[in-house]
Amino acid sequence: MKKVSSVEEYIEVNSHFGEELTLLRDIINSTELIENLKWSAPVYSLDGKNVVGLGAFKNHFGIWFFNGVFLKDEQNLLEQAQEKTKGLRQMRFNSMAEIDKNAVLSYVKEAIENQKLGKELKPERKGKKVSIPKELNTALKENSVFHDAFKLLTPGKQREYAEYIETAKREDTKLSRLEKIKPMILKGIGLNDKYKNC
Repeated sequence: MKKVSSVEEYIEVNSHFGEELTLLRDIINSTELIENLKWSAPVYSLDGKNVVGLGAFKNHFGIWFFNGVFLKDEQNLLEQAQEKTKGLRQMRFNSMAEIDKNAVLSYVKEAIENQKLGKELKPERKGKKVSIPKELNTALKENSVFHDAFKLLTPGKQREYAEYIETAKREDTKLSRLEKIKPMILKGIGLNDKYKNC
């Protein structure tokens, strides 16, 4: 996805749905939501909380409702994006003809009311305990500098490394992964840090 610096540029980059995105944007902007650009896409918020977003893809476009799980969806217009997304719901379109302006506005207004009421799905926190695979555990016991560097990592980073080793099926893959991550751990770098700063 190309990085864009404005909502206008986002619509321009997705010009195959330019007219449709402009219509949805106008509907959303007729409410009290504040237009922002996050993750290189238009996002609309209320008091700093994300309420809805616009998205365009190759064959479809739509509106994302960040806490869409709380919408009544009386017209059955919403779908869950992926199985793992708990609160997010999307209203997906393939053409201008599918957009019912009144329905879109009514769903957006309900999402705003839900936000004002504090209806929000809090992210689940994984358990505090990190399960260390035996290969990593052995390496930690054998090298105190490596052990101390690992313990300085956040529990989330520790978990990423532990899962990275654990998910390898073969023993030699686990060991080669361990060798690969040792310098990163010693530098205090998380396994996925380079992706998180994009």
